Amino acid sequence: MNRGRAKYGVIALWAAGVGLFFWYLQRSGESPTDAMQAVVDVARGAWWAPLVYVVAYAARPLLLFPASIITIAGGILFGPWWGTLVVVVASNLSAMIAYHVGRSLAAPPGGDGASTSLLGRWSRRMEEESFLTVMVMRLAFLPYDLVNYACGFLRIRPGAFLLATAIGSFPGTLSFVLAGASIERIDEGFGGFDPRVFVASLVLFVVSLTVAKSLQRRNGGAVDTRPFEPAP
Repeated sequence: MNRGRAKYGVIALWAAGVGLFFWYLQRSGESPTDAMQAVVDVARGAWWAPLVYVVAYAARPLLLFPASIITIAGGILFGPWWGTLVVVVASNLSAMIAYHVGRSLAAPPGGDGASTSLLGRWSRRMEEESFLTVMVMRLAFLPYDLVNYACGFLRIRPGAFLLATAIGSFPGTLSFVLAGASIERIDEGFGGFDPRVFVASLVLFVVSLTVAKSLQRRNGGAVDTRPFEPAP
């Protein structure tokens, strides 16, 4: 009982922290894009920028800050190649932090949850095809943090989760980093963008989705990602 109360207390504090963050953005009139651009303006060219970026990215899921925005910012700050390295390290660290948060909030293994429930059936499927399912979800650009927290909550094997995330997220990570490297400011859209880098980013995005669909078809639809997709 005490453990359950502590868990609910942590969830309440977490929700309060997220609420305060977005309340601050609303009161200040800033969007997440504006807030990220302010960080880029301060960090651009600084020797400490990669370290601060990795720490900020790792903490990002705790505030539900959009992964796409901070990934694009990595391309602006560090360019296409160095930026890819920094973002890959930061995004995988971020994914593991969210995974372990989800795992800490899950019921202990061997609980008496109904095995016929949707969660029970999905958990068994994830256990049987964890690597392939996680990789397809990454390639299909399903909500990054939702996948992280859900995989932790379902107690997917951490090694399979990390490897599938690293492989499956790489095309998408590279495409967003290249998109960032093709522009000068994240709050001005694509003004002054480099068309060659942007086209490479778009190609990688399409290739990632195509590979995800191909893997689903080759496995006879066994990789069902519908529970992670937004409602129509």
